Amino acid sequence: MSEAPLLQKRSGKLLQLQFNRPASLNAIDSAMAGAFLQAVTEAVADESIRVIILSGAGRSFMAGGDIAQFSRDPQSIPQSLIEPMNQAIRLLGNSDKIVLGSVQGPVAGAGMSLALICDLLIAADNTRFSFAYTALAASGDLGISWSLPRLLGLRNAMAVALLGDSIKADEAQRLGLVNRMVTAEQLTEQTLALAEQLAELPTLAAASIKRLMQAALQQDLSSQLDAEKQAFSQCIEQPDFHAAVDGFLAKRK
Repeated sequence: MSEAPLLQKRSGKLLQLQFNRPASLNAIDSAMAGAFLQAVTEAVADESIRVIILSGAGRSFMAGGDIAQFSRDPQSIPQSLIEPMNQAIRLLGNSDKIVLGSVQGPVAGAGMSLALICDLLIAADNTRFSFAYTALAASGDLGISWSLPRLLGLRNAMAVALLGDSIKADEAQRLGLVNRMVTAEQLTEQTLALAEQLAELPTLAAASIKRLMQAALQQDLSSQLDAEKQAFSQCIEQPDFHAAVDGFLAKRK
């Protein structure tokens, strides 16, 4: 297996970014963070990429940050690890591309943070989510305090963060942390099938849906109605819209 901390695999409109430190359960260190930021920067700038898949090599998506680096050089963490990851997350969040997370095994700490910032998440049935930061006397990073309350509500998010209970894949799906659960053996196949489906969505419509959904919790109803109207007005100018309308009418005939 390659020694690179991050692997990239391109297939048509899809780009898979795979964390590649399986011996350490893909724990993030500074090298991985830098490689991730560079890959995300390039992917976001590539207009031919429609879907970015985040996955992890081996038996875990990601089990958190690199404890060896935490012990060896804790002062390096904010700038050499958290900051490049934050930059990458901002790029993904602001991008029109759909980010699909594909997870398995232990998904803890920073791994849970990254999984939850994805637009959609598919999980193997052996997945176990764990906030885990309190075990290190830490408060959390990489957006988990932003995403967790939005997905679970404040009271449930507080319980997950403070009580430290792990969440199995089926419970994560029931809570709304996961969109789909599949067997571990099906994860790769089902991830690619879902990614292909997402990649074929009308470009502007999918991008507009992502932006509208992200903005909804920060806006009042009137502002959101205006934003929807503006986005719809842009969509009706696209060939995709006219082709879809014509196709719908043809089916009715």
